[in-house]
Amino acid sequence: MAKQHPPYAVVLTYNEDLQQLIVHTVDPRKLAPLVAGRMGVVMADEDDFKLDDEFARQLGIGMLNTIALGQPSIKPYLSVSQYPVDRSHTEDGKDGD
Repeated sequence: MAKQHPPYAVVLTYNEDLQQLIVHTVDPRKLAPLVAGRMGVVMADEDDFKLDDEFARQLGIGMLNTIALGQPSIKPYLSVSQYPVDRSHTEDGKDGD
């Protein structure tokens, strides 16, 4: 049986010196006082939300754009569409390439 992980929050940081994005896992109780009173964006709050490819794309772009506000040195590396991507589909329902 797979080991059960405790609940954790995910924090994304950008190290400018190393030009690396780093994903951290943090105990939500320890993170709570650090984010209290800070900007927060509620996502996926509809009753029928889907955590699909488009949601993941928008989440990632939002996170990168937020990092770029405070660390503009990452901007030259951003090459992403800010808007939903129009995906063409083949007749069998799979994404076309």
